[in-house]
Amino acid sequence: MVAFLNKIFDPNNRELKRLEKVADNIKKLASEIERMSDGELRGKTAEFQERYQNGESLDSLLVEAFAVVREGARRVLGLYPYPVQLMGGAALHEGNIAEMKTGEGKTLTATMPVYLNALTGKGVHVVTVNEYLASRDASEMGELYQFLGLTVGLNLNSMSKEEKQEAYAADITYGTNNEFGFDYLRDNMVLYAEQRVQRPLHFAVIDEVDSILIDEARTPLIISGQAQKSTQLYLQANHFVNMLKKDEDYTYDEKTKGVQLTEEGINKAERAFKIDNLFDISHVTLNHHINQALKAHASMHLDVDYVVQEGEIIIVDQFTGRLMKGRRFSDGLHQAIEAKEGVEIQNESMTMATITFQNYFRMYEKLSGMTGTAKTEEEEFRNIYNMRVIAIPTNKEIVRDDRADLIYASMEGKFNAVVEDIAERHRNGQPVLVGTVAIETSELISSLLTKKGVKHNVLNAKNHGREAEIILEAGQPGSVTIATNMAGRGTDIKLGDGVKELGGLAVIGTERHESRRIDNQLRGRSGRQGDPGITQFYLSMEDELMRRFGSDNMKSMMQRLGMDDSQPIQSKMVSKAVESAQKRVEGNNFDARKQLLSYDDVLRQQREIIYQQRNDVMESENLRSIVENMIKAVIDRAVAAHTPANEEEEQWNLQGIIDYVNANLLPEGDLTVADLQRRDPEEMVNLIFEKVLIRYDEKEELLTPEQMREFEKVILLRSVDTKWIDHIDAMEQLRQGIHLRAYGQIDPLREYQSEGFAMFESMVTAIEEDAAKYVMKAEIRNNLEREEVAKGQAVNPKEEGGEVKRKPVRKEESVGRNAPCPCGSGKKYKNCHGRLV
Repeated sequence: MVAFLNKIFDPNNRELKRLEKVADNIKKLASEIERMSDGELRGKTAEFQERYQNGESLDSLLVEAFAVVREGARRVLGLYPYPVQLMGGAALHEGNIAEMKTGEGKTLTATMPVYLNALTGKGVHVVTVNEYLASRDASEMGELYQFLGLTVGLNLNSMSKEEKQEAYAADITYGTNNEFGFDYLRDNMVLYAEQRVQRPLHFAVIDEVDSILIDEARTPLIISGQAQKSTQLYLQANHFVNMLKKDEDYTYDEKTKGVQLTEEGINKAERAFKIDNLFDISHVTLNHHINQALKAHASMHLDVDYVVQEGEIIIVDQFTGRLMKGRRFSDGLHQAIEAKEGVEIQNESMTMATITFQNYFRMYEKLSGMTGTAKTEEEEFRNIYNMRVIAIPTNKEIVRDDRADLIYASMEGKFNAVVEDIAERHRNGQPVLVGTVAIETSELISSLLTKKGVKHNVLNAKNHGREAEIILEAGQPGSVTIATNMAGRGTDIKLGDGVKELGGLAVIGTERHESRRIDNQLRGRSGRQGDPGITQFYLSMEDELMRRFGSDNMKSMMQRLGMDDSQPIQSKMVSKAVESAQKRVEGNNFDARKQLLSYDDVLRQQREIIYQQRNDVMESENLRSIVENMIKAVIDRAVAAHTPANEEEEQWNLQGIIDYVNANLLPEGDLTVADLQRRDPEEMVNLIFEKVLIRYDEKEELLTPEQMREFEKVILLRSVDTKWIDHIDAMEQLRQGIHLRAYGQIDPLREYQSEGFAMFESMVTAIEEDAAKYVMKAEIRNNLEREEVAKGQAVNPKEEGGEVKRKPVRKEESVGRNAPCPCGSGKKYKNCHGRLV
């Protein structure tokens, strides 16, 4: 009765009935479409595109478009999609996961929704697990798309930027999840908008969707590189700062902890490092190191702000006085303190950009996927990706014999039985696929089969081309193939002559995976398209999963019954216990992925803001208003810090404002204490801002508008990139140590969110201050050039990233600040016309 009610109220059945009606409507058009010539069939694409542009929805075009692709597939590929494939295609178009068993033609199923969504002209991405499958599908299915008048691109790791741009410009682009993700990160590190390769993320169909969005969900894609910072520079800056005198070479404000070099300090720095202008754009890194070294010496105090323990600098929480292990000061300050205290300077993180697959694929306007096994993870797909799993029925009924598990007392007994079973089937000519959880198990079984003289193949998943070849041979009479459970996904095992009569492909599992989905994937290798087959799992009481739910009682019971290692038991109770253990592990893994996503969402929101800001900078024609707003914010903060509302006017530190403005915005002498006296803070801000705008105008008059606009872009891009890379490092350090807060009855996630937000605000402030300082103080040269903050390389998974090529520039000599002024006045350049640049 319960089974009957489940069948009636099962939401999957309701979906299938609805999809069946869609398939029936497509089939009704078959005879009409069949009568069309090739030219007429191809002409339907232009007609659909025009109808879409005129406001017709893709949903209303679906039936006709699917019918056209179906007929096109018959003419070009010799394949005619079954009704169940039409149903699967409709499920994909709706942004869902079509669960279709192995051998049901998922690749052909995808062609229909891919074609339909490509009609928008916004681009469709077909995502596969490896480049072999991407190349194969782009080549084979590409014939169909091209016949129908659409363009197809293939995105490979080895391609140049120009080749990638061409691939992404196509209507349909094939590639791997890694490469799509890395291209997104690299696109948000380019220096010129025209260097980007991707278009906005529109629609993706993910093959083997459970592998990519579940198994690899926690894998971060990372672009790492050698930042242009070295331990040596921290040491040099520290040595230089040790020689400076307070008030003479730098000013320090106790209240705000602000440290600024004086004009004399700047001169000393230029002499010490043998440079002409500390504020030249080429010396941004050196200037930064000197400033951090100054902060480390003047404002950071041992046993107050930090302690030294076992050769490490550990931060002291200024509110609670507790040590904050795992936290590091950001923006190079931690390294500057390490140089000051003479402890080993730890390398700064080289992570320049990072994203998880979860967050990359959630950025698509619409996402869909296909796999043979997704129903067991339906809750996760729905909660995290807002995708439903629709189990599509097979074209022919499955007649495979899935046998109950055989359980042995020890691993040795289990493996002996496995090898005996393989050898027996091999003698009879039946092909065997052996699934293992680990590579070590594959090697053990391989050595046991070699001793028995059984010829076999071991599948090495690292070699995708060879992998496909081995899988294709795996259905031939007498073949024995050993593979890890995940290997060979995406390729079907077709049976050789006479194999059906021998019982089809035998799949032998050497232990249960912690996920039922992976076990089902292995079972699905056999019994495709109504073929016969057999699957058998061998377990032992010493397997990891069996140990998890306490197999000691079962093991002692087997010994009490006098069962030796050659006698297995077949017990529904044990099989149910295994499944329940798998469900518990799956639940734990889901919770871990959900927790990771909660943490990663903090960085995702910040990443989207920064990437949008970068894009605005690159695409904007005129950034002056943005720069002016940044300068205004900087002046507001500087004045507010030195004129607290709770203090009497006589106690305000007006000299502190002058020191800050001299060091960061205006030349010495442009602003005096007398200018600020008898003014309220708002009037001070307006006065300083007016003077800054006058200097800004003078600067602009010396250059062409194009040069000034490019100068602003150079400064802003460099500030954003430098601070963002440091911020990623600081967030990673915070995340690694945050779980320790749980011991203090504090919610680590909430702490991470609030501290991460505060750190982001601090980074935005630092970007504004950097941009303001260099726009106002840097010497503008004619050979302006946007520069990478660091060279990037894609890592983990093992794929390499490309370098961004800079535009060629014409080098011209610039006048040093301490050189004689070219006007012939006899003054130093910085004291004459150099004041204007």
